[in-house]
Amino acid sequence: MRAVALTRYTADIDHPDAVFDTELPLPARPLGHDVLVNVRAVSVNQLDNRVRRPKEKVESAPRVIGFDAAGVVTAVGPEVTAFRPGDRIYYSGDPARPGSHAEYQLVDERIAGRMPDSLSFAQAAALPMAALTAWELLFDRLRVPRSGAAAVDVYRQHAFGAAQWTPPAPGRVRTALIIGAAGGVGSMAVQLAARVAGLRVVATASRPASRAWAEQMGAHHVIDHFGDMGAQMEALGLPAPDYVLVLADTDRYYPLAARLVAPQGAIGLAVAATLPVDLGLLWDKSVTLAWEMIYTRVDYGTPDLAAQRAILNEVAALADRGVLRPIDTEHLGRITAANLRAAHRRMAGGRMTGKLVLEGFNDV
Repeated sequence: MRAVALTRYTADIDHPDAVFDTELPLPARPLGHDVLVNVRAVSVNQLDNRVRRPKEKVESAPRVIGFDAAGVVTAVGPEVTAFRPGDRIYYSGDPARPGSHAEYQLVDERIAGRMPDSLSFAQAAALPMAALTAWELLFDRLRVPRSGAAAVDVYRQHAFGAAQWTPPAPGRVRTALIIGAAGGVGSMAVQLAARVAGLRVVATASRPASRAWAEQMGAHHVIDHFGDMGAQMEALGLPAPDYVLVLADTDRYYPLAARLVAPQGAIGLAVAATLPVDLGLLWDKSVTLAWEMIYTRVDYGTPDLAAQRAILNEVAALADRGVLRPIDTEHLGRITAANLRAAHRRMAGGRMTGKLVLEGFNDV
């Protein structure tokens, strides 16, 4: 089968062993809960670049990397109950197993969901990591209540635009500040917070294009994370946020989140810190701190592993109902080493809006 792989870990994306086209044997027959997937499209994440971080280890055989994918089930293991051959599925894979940048991949059925019927393979491939991270952070870690149909009706009325804020239900409106709102996770976090949780969403973005994107995702207000965010919120007449989601540079933005968050509020982090996190900043306001890592359930084999399938199925249903919109912003062509190098360079620049996708394999 055709694949894109690496044998050397290096920051030099142009090194011949960093990313290259290759031919590999087909995966083994699926066992247990595994399904064999014919990969049709993938998307590229910041995590793809982090996997390539320089290290002394050299792989003795080509290692296929890649996470997000959408494709067609071609065979199933004996314990599989959720899928059968011919089903279209999407998923974010398992970091401990061969990745998605290959024509065929084995994946556990419990971490894959049925693709949205209304989306293409490329559009679906853009969703899993972003949707799972945002959903788990909001609803599993921060335990944000879901307001359901009321919020959905509000956003059907506004046709995805921020328009004028209309509370989805009687009572005090809760506010979420989402720092780093224009990337993949931010794009989904804004939509889920506004359209599913019914929160008033304040997003951060610094460029005209990223500001416009955040508004398209459903943000009610957009402020600049390079400016004084507290002053900007005050100028807009906004209260201290009940929830602060830090989706970029924890070292820089966590202390600010601790200062801005409302008393008895909650902060959610989705990016690893390189400096110690000062929990003392949260003490006097009795603030909850939660960290989200999409692969916790996968890495530790938690009893609720199948929760990821349930989340992806629900995201698919919301997409098919028109509640959630696609987040792919650029199609880079087929799944080749050259195109993946281009995608990795774009991601390393740190100025992505939405997601990059690739689709299909070259005929070699």
